[in-house]
Amino acid sequence: MDATVLAQLKDLGISAAVALAAVGSGLGAGYAGMAAVGAWKKCYAQGKAAPFLLLAFVGAPLTQTIYGFLLLLTLRGLVAQGVYAWGFGIFGGLALGVSAMMQGKAAASACDALAETGKGFTNYMIVLGIIETVALFVMVFFMISANAIAP
Repeated sequence: MDATVLAQLKDLGISAAVALAAVGSGLGAGYAGMAAVGAWKKCYAQGKAAPFLLLAFVGAPLTQTIYGFLLLLTLRGLVAQGVYAWGFGIFGGLALGVSAMMQGKAAASACDALAETGKGFTNYMIVLGIIETVALFVMVFFMISANAIAP
């Protein structure tokens, strides 16, 4: 492959880290957001108070974008040293994005449950925290591994 083409593609891995994480965050927040709107609608229709706490569920998947950015910063250092690290960025970003998407789906269920019962907020947050832990593990393990291959 031409050296010019490779030079243009050198940022692929670092771009993928944050882009794929952000796609998952957007999907996850979208799923949770749609559920929150539906839950609020049910509350209003039944004359019940609409729980503001549902916004915590909607925002939960957004942190994976931050993790993707932190991974990007690590990978940027590798690219500056001549290591392209596409696999770290693509697979790390994908794992972060899937975690965010699934967290959003769990958050959607939490929105419905909390709005209907008014109970269980802490339990629902624990579930979201467990899913969040997957993203934290991915970020940390990929950052450690990427630093280990640095020249």
